[in-house]
This record gives sequence, C-alpha cells and structure tokens, in this order.
Amino acid sequence: MFKIGDLAVYPAHGVGIIERIENRKISGCQEDFFVIRILENNMIIMIPSSNATNVGLREIINQNEVSKVLSILKKRDISVDDNQTWNRRYRDYMDKIKSGSVFEVAEVYRDLSTIKQDKGLSFGERKMLDTARSLLIKEISLAKNMKEEDVERDIQSNLFVQTQDKV
Repeated sequence: MFKIGDLAVYPAHGVGIIERIENRKISGCQEDFFVIRILENNMIIMIPSSNATNVGLREIINQNEVSKVLSILKKRDISVDDNQTWNRRYRDYMDKIKSGSVFEVAEVYRDLSTIKQDKGLSFGERKMLDTARSLLIKEISLAKNMKEEDVERDIQSNLFVQTQDKV
C-alpha cells in the first residue's frame, strides 16, 4: 500500500511521511509496521501494515478532492443546532476529525468558523478550530504544492465569501 518516502494522512494527526518499514516480532507473530513521522510536530507513529486501512491511514488528496474541500467551505446553507450544547457539539466534531476524512474536517472548520462569527466558541472548540485549520492547510498545501500561507489565504477567502453573504 505505502512505500518509504510516501506521504500519508493519519486521522486527527495529519500528514506524515513513511520513513521506514520495520518487521517486528510481537507476541510471537512477525508483523510489518509503517514508521511515520508526522510533519506538523515530528511525532513518530508505528502502524501495523495489516491494520493501516482499519485505522484510517490514507494517501493525501488529489486536485479534484481539493476543489471539493473548497466547495464544502463555500457552502452557505448550513444549520448549526442552537439547542445543542457545546460539549455535545464538541464530541460530534471530534468524531469527524478522528474519522480521517478531509471532507469532514472541512465541515468542522466551516461550522466552527460560522459559530465563532455568531456567538463565540468554548475553549475546546477554539482549539478544535485551530486543529481543523492546521490539518486542512497542511494537506492542501502538499496536494497543491503550495506554500501554507497561500493555502490559508485561499481557505479564508472561501469562508469570507460565506460570511459576507450573510450580511
């Protein structure tokens, strides 16, 4: 599935590079492991190659998928349940981030940005907004071979279109 030097996305942690593939004996069984260094913070993660799909390890998105992410950010007809408590919303959004889907991460970023415009966020939600933003920026910058600052500007301009129409 992956080879040394490939970029891969590990859910909730972001993009990493496959630095090596190691064979280890665990509980009497030989197993190959992907050793991944997460680019954002240099954390090292070992994932059994036989379990890579189950944990959500995937390739970075392509150009068409970047367009889909940006269209999610532009989507205007979203509804955030005002009766839902911040901690319930937090759990729902955390599940989306942990899913590993860049599209669900984009939804979290868009929704939290919208809530922030209307009424403010809890500390946990602000932290989650930053996490979603950094996950999106890193993956899109690698997918489009762009500087992260430029990607952040693109993301903000897509959100600005959304909030500007509300005025």
